[in-house]
Amino acid sequence: MSDDPLRVVIADDNPVVRAGLTALLSAHPDFLVAGQAADGREAHEEARRHRPDVILLDVRMPRVDGLTALPHLVPLAPVLMTTYSGETGIVHEALRLGASGYLVHGEFTAEQLLAAVRDATVGRAHLTPTASTALLTAVRATPACTSTCASATNPTPTPGELPSSAHHFPQTPSQAQAVVAHSLLSQREVEVMELIASGMTNQQIATTCFISQKTVKNHINRIFAKLNADNRGQAIALWHALGKAAAHG
Repeated sequence: MSDDPLRVVIADDNPVVRAGLTALLSAHPDFLVAGQAADGREAHEEARRHRPDVILLDVRMPRVDGLTALPHLVPLAPVLMTTYSGETGIVHEALRLGASGYLVHGEFTAEQLLAAVRDATVGRAHLTPTASTALLTAVRATPACTSTCASATNPTPTPGELPSSAHHFPQTPSQAQAVVAHSLLSQREVEVMELIASGMTNQQIATTCFISQKTVKNHINRIFAKLNADNRGQAIALWHALGKAAAHG
Protein backbone atom coordinates (compact mmCIF):
# COMPACT_ATOMS: atom_id res chain seq x y z
CA MET A 1 0.00 0.00 0.00
CA SER A 2 1.34 3.43 -0.93
CA ASP A 3 2.39 5.82 1.82
CA ASP A 4 1.71 8.81 -0.42
CA PRO A 5 -1.01 11.16 0.86
CA LEU A 6 -4.41 11.12 -0.83
CA ARG A 7 -4.56 14.00 -3.28
CA VAL A 8 -7.77 16.05 -3.13
CA VAL A 9 -9.23 18.80 -5.30
CA ILE A 10 -11.77 21.06 -3.55
CA ALA A 11 -14.43 22.83 -5.63
CA ASP A 12 -16.62 25.44 -3.89
CA ASP A 13 -17.42 29.01 -4.84
CA ASN A 14 -17.18 30.14 -1.19
CA PRO A 15 -13.52 30.86 -0.33
CA VAL A 16 -14.25 30.46 3.39
CA VAL A 17 -15.61 26.94 2.83
CA ARG A 18 -12.61 26.07 0.64
CA ALA A 19 -10.26 27.35 3.31
CA GLY A 20 -12.06 25.38 6.01
CA LEU A 21 -11.99 22.11 4.06
CA THR A 22 -8.36 22.71 3.15
CA ALA A 23 -7.46 23.27 6.80
CA LEU A 24 -9.25 20.10 7.91
CA LEU A 25 -7.51 17.96 5.31
CA SER A 26 -4.09 19.60 5.54
CA ALA A 27 -3.98 19.01 9.30
CA HIS A 28 -3.47 15.31 8.56
CA PRO A 29 -0.37 13.94 6.80
CA ASP A 30 -2.48 11.36 4.94
CA PHE A 31 -4.13 14.09 2.84
CA LEU A 32 -2.86 16.70 0.40
CA VAL A 33 -5.02 19.43 -1.15
CA ALA A 34 -3.65 19.42 -4.69
CA GLY A 35 -5.94 22.07 -6.12
CA GLN A 36 -8.90 24.37 -5.52
CA ALA A 37 -11.68 25.60 -7.80
CA ALA A 38 -14.53 28.12 -7.62
CA ASP A 39 -16.85 26.47 -10.16
CA GLY A 40 -17.37 23.28 -12.12
CA ARG A 41 -15.24 24.28 -15.07
CA GLU A 42 -12.28 25.11 -12.85
CA ALA A 43 -12.84 21.82 -10.99
CA HIS A 44 -12.55 19.95 -14.29
CA GLU A 45 -9.38 21.82 -15.20
CA GLU A 46 -7.83 21.21 -11.76
CA ALA A 47 -8.77 17.53 -11.85
CA ARG A 48 -7.18 17.07 -15.26
CA ARG A 49 -4.08 18.94 -14.14
CA HIS A 50 -3.53 17.25 -10.76
CA ARG A 51 -5.18 13.81 -11.24
CA PRO A 52 -6.47 13.71 -7.64
CA ASP A 53 -7.59 10.65 -5.73
CA VAL A 54 -10.85 12.36 -4.69
CA ILE A 55 -12.75 15.51 -5.65
CA LEU A 56 -14.87 17.44 -3.13
CA LEU A 57 -17.64 19.18 -5.06
CA ASP A 58 -20.21 21.81 -4.11
CA VAL A 59 -23.59 21.85 -5.85
CA ARG A 60 -24.52 25.49 -6.29
CA MET A 61 -21.72 27.40 -7.99
CA PRO A 62 -21.71 30.18 -10.60
CA ARG A 63 -21.09 29.58 -14.30
CA VAL A 64 -20.89 25.75 -14.18
CA ASP A 65 -22.64 24.16 -11.20
CA GLY A 66 -21.73 20.92 -9.49
CA LEU A 67 -24.39 18.71 -11.08
CA THR A 68 -23.42 19.90 -14.55
CA ALA A 69 -19.75 19.21 -13.89
CA LEU A 70 -20.30 15.91 -12.08
CA PRO A 71 -20.49 13.49 -15.06
CA HIS A 72 -17.34 15.09 -16.47
CA LEU A 73 -15.48 14.65 -13.18
CA VAL A 74 -16.53 11.09 -12.31
CA PRO A 75 -14.29 9.54 -15.00
CA LEU A 76 -11.32 11.41 -13.50
CA ALA A 77 -11.73 10.58 -9.79
CA PRO A 78 -14.33 9.65 -7.17
CA VAL A 79 -16.48 12.70 -6.41
CA LEU A 80 -17.74 13.42 -2.89
CA MET A 81 -20.43 16.09 -2.70
CA THR A 82 -19.77 18.60 0.12
CA THR A 83 -22.54 21.17 0.08
CA TYR A 84 -25.30 23.03 1.90
CA SER A 85 -27.87 21.71 -0.63
CA GLY A 86 -29.86 18.85 0.88
CA GLU A 87 -32.94 18.86 -1.34
CA THR A 88 -34.28 15.44 -2.26
CA GLY A 89 -34.06 15.96 -6.01
CA ILE A 90 -30.49 17.22 -5.88
CA VAL A 91 -29.27 14.39 -3.64
CA HIS A 92 -30.99 11.84 -5.87
CA GLU A 93 -29.59 13.36 -9.06
CA ALA A 94 -26.04 13.61 -7.70
CA LEU A 95 -26.03 9.90 -6.83
CA ARG A 96 -27.60 9.02 -10.18
CA LEU A 97 -24.80 10.89 -11.92
CA GLY A 98 -22.13 8.96 -10.06
CA ALA A 99 -21.28 10.82 -6.85
CA SER A 100 -19.46 8.59 -4.35
CA GLY A 101 -21.18 10.17 -1.36
CA TYR A 102 -23.11 13.21 -0.20
CA LEU A 103 -22.14 15.31 2.87
CA VAL A 104 -24.25 18.27 3.94
CA HIS A 105 -22.29 20.97 5.77
CA GLY A 106 -22.97 21.12 9.48
CA GLU A 107 -23.76 17.41 9.66
CA PHE A 108 -20.28 15.90 9.67
CA THR A 109 -17.20 16.13 11.86
CA ALA A 110 -13.63 16.45 10.71
CA GLU A 111 -13.05 12.74 11.33
CA GLN A 112 -16.17 11.82 9.37
CA LEU A 113 -14.95 13.92 6.45
CA LEU A 114 -11.56 12.19 6.49
CA ALA A 115 -13.24 8.78 6.63
CA ALA A 116 -15.54 9.69 3.75
CA VAL A 117 -12.60 10.80 1.59
CA ARG A 118 -10.69 7.60 2.35
CA ASP A 119 -13.72 5.42 1.67
CA ALA A 120 -14.52 7.19 -1.59
CA THR A 121 -11.30 5.76 -3.03
CA VAL A 122 -12.62 2.22 -2.51
CA GLY A 123 -16.21 2.83 -3.58
CA ARG A 124 -17.75 3.03 -0.10
CA ALA A 125 -20.37 5.76 0.09
CA HIS A 126 -21.03 8.15 2.98
CA LEU A 127 -24.25 10.13 3.41
CA THR A 128 -25.02 12.60 6.19
CA PRO A 129 -28.51 12.45 7.81
CA THR A 130 -30.21 14.98 5.52
CA ALA A 131 -28.88 13.22 2.42
CA SER A 132 -29.91 9.80 3.76
CA THR A 133 -33.41 11.06 4.49
CA ALA A 134 -33.67 12.66 1.06
CA LEU A 135 -32.59 9.46 -0.64
CA LEU A 136 -35.02 7.31 1.33
CA THR A 137 -37.82 9.78 0.57
CA ALA A 138 -37.04 9.47 -3.13
CA VAL A 139 -36.92 5.68 -2.90
CA ARG A 140 -40.26 5.45 -1.13
CA ALA A 141 -41.96 7.95 -3.43
CA THR A 142 -40.61 6.78 -6.78
CA PRO A 143 -41.87 3.57 -8.44
CA ALA A 144 -39.33 1.33 -10.09
CA CYS A 145 -38.61 2.13 -13.71
CA THR A 146 -36.64 0.47 -16.45
CA SER A 147 -33.22 1.76 -17.43
CA THR A 148 -34.73 2.90 -20.72
CA CYS A 149 -37.27 4.98 -18.83
CA ALA A 150 -34.60 6.46 -16.59
CA SER A 151 -32.32 7.41 -19.45
CA ALA A 152 -35.18 8.85 -21.47
CA THR A 153 -36.42 10.93 -18.52
CA ASN A 154 -33.03 12.13 -17.31
CA PRO A 155 -30.31 11.44 -19.86
CA THR A 156 -26.80 11.46 -18.44
CA PRO A 157 -24.58 14.04 -20.17
CA THR A 158 -21.78 12.60 -22.27
CA PRO A 159 -18.38 13.49 -20.79
CA GLY A 160 -16.53 16.00 -22.93
CA GLU A 161 -16.42 19.75 -23.15
CA LEU A 162 -18.19 21.46 -20.28
CA PRO A 163 -20.81 24.07 -21.13
CA SER A 164 -19.95 27.69 -20.47
CA SER A 165 -22.92 28.23 -18.14
CA ALA A 166 -24.73 26.23 -15.51
CA HIS A 167 -27.73 24.00 -16.14
CA HIS A 168 -30.92 24.34 -14.10
CA PHE A 169 -31.16 22.17 -11.02
CA PRO A 170 -33.67 19.30 -11.11
CA GLN A 171 -36.96 20.20 -9.45
CA THR A 172 -38.14 16.63 -8.94
CA PRO A 173 -36.28 13.38 -8.31
CA SER A 174 -34.96 11.61 -11.39
CA GLN A 175 -36.23 8.11 -11.99
CA ALA A 176 -34.82 5.09 -10.30
CA GLN A 177 -31.12 4.84 -10.63
CA ALA A 178 -30.94 5.45 -6.91
CA VAL A 179 -33.87 3.13 -6.18
CA VAL A 180 -32.00 0.66 -4.02
CA ALA A 181 -34.08 -1.22 -1.46
CA HIS A 182 -33.81 -4.72 -0.12
CA SER A 183 -37.52 -5.23 -0.82
CA LEU A 184 -36.82 -5.09 -4.56
CA LEU A 185 -34.57 -8.16 -4.48
CA SER A 186 -35.10 -11.82 -3.75
CA GLN A 187 -33.23 -13.36 -0.83
CA ARG A 188 -30.66 -14.91 -3.19
CA GLU A 189 -30.20 -11.58 -4.99
CA VAL A 190 -29.64 -9.86 -1.63
CA GLU A 191 -26.95 -12.46 -0.85
CA VAL A 192 -25.27 -11.92 -4.22
CA MET A 193 -25.48 -8.12 -3.86
CA GLU A 194 -23.86 -8.32 -0.42
CA LEU A 195 -21.02 -10.38 -1.90
CA ILE A 196 -20.62 -7.90 -4.75
CA ALA A 197 -20.46 -5.09 -2.20
CA SER A 198 -17.78 -7.00 -0.28
CA GLY A 199 -15.57 -6.86 -3.38
CA MET A 200 -15.90 -10.46 -4.57
CA THR A 201 -15.43 -11.38 -8.22
CA ASN A 202 -18.03 -13.43 -10.13
CA GLN A 203 -15.88 -16.52 -9.69
CA GLN A 204 -15.59 -15.99 -5.93
CA ILE A 205 -19.35 -15.46 -5.65
CA ALA A 206 -19.98 -18.66 -7.62
CA THR A 207 -17.72 -20.62 -5.27
CA THR A 208 -19.27 -19.10 -2.15
CA CYS A 209 -22.85 -19.73 -3.27
CA PHE A 210 -22.14 -23.11 -4.93
CA ILE A 211 -23.54 -21.94 -8.26
CA SER A 212 -22.09 -21.50 -11.73
CA GLN A 213 -20.58 -18.25 -12.97
CA LYS A 214 -23.34 -18.11 -15.58
CA THR A 215 -25.93 -18.18 -12.80
CA VAL A 216 -24.00 -15.44 -10.99
CA LYS A 217 -24.10 -13.30 -14.13
CA ASN A 218 -27.85 -13.89 -14.45
CA HIS A 219 -28.36 -12.80 -10.84
CA ILE A 220 -26.22 -9.71 -11.37
CA ASN A 221 -28.13 -8.76 -14.53
CA ARG A 222 -31.42 -9.01 -12.63
CA ILE A 223 -30.01 -7.06 -9.68
CA PHE A 224 -28.78 -4.25 -11.92
CA ALA A 225 -32.14 -4.15 -13.71
CA LYS A 226 -34.06 -3.93 -10.43
CA LEU A 227 -31.71 -1.33 -8.96
CA ASN A 228 -31.45 0.51 -12.27
CA ALA A 229 -27.68 0.51 -11.89
CA ASP A 230 -25.37 0.67 -14.88
CA ASN A 231 -22.35 -0.89 -13.22
CA ARG A 232 -20.95 -2.57 -10.12
CA GLY A 233 -19.56 0.63 -8.60
CA GLN A 234 -22.86 2.47 -8.82
CA ALA A 235 -24.78 -0.45 -7.32
CA ILE A 236 -22.26 -0.84 -4.48
CA ALA A 237 -22.25 2.87 -3.60
CA LEU A 238 -26.03 3.05 -3.40
CA TRP A 239 -26.27 -0.28 -1.56
CA HIS A 240 -23.90 0.96 1.16
CA ALA A 241 -25.70 4.32 1.32
CA LEU A 242 -29.14 2.76 1.69
CA GLY A 243 -27.85 0.28 4.24
CA LYS A 244 -26.54 3.10 6.42
CA ALA A 245 -29.71 5.11 5.95
CA ALA A 246 -31.90 2.14 6.89
CA ALA A 247 -29.78 1.52 9.98
CA HIS A 248 -30.49 5.06 11.15
CA GLY A 249 -34.13 4.99 10.09
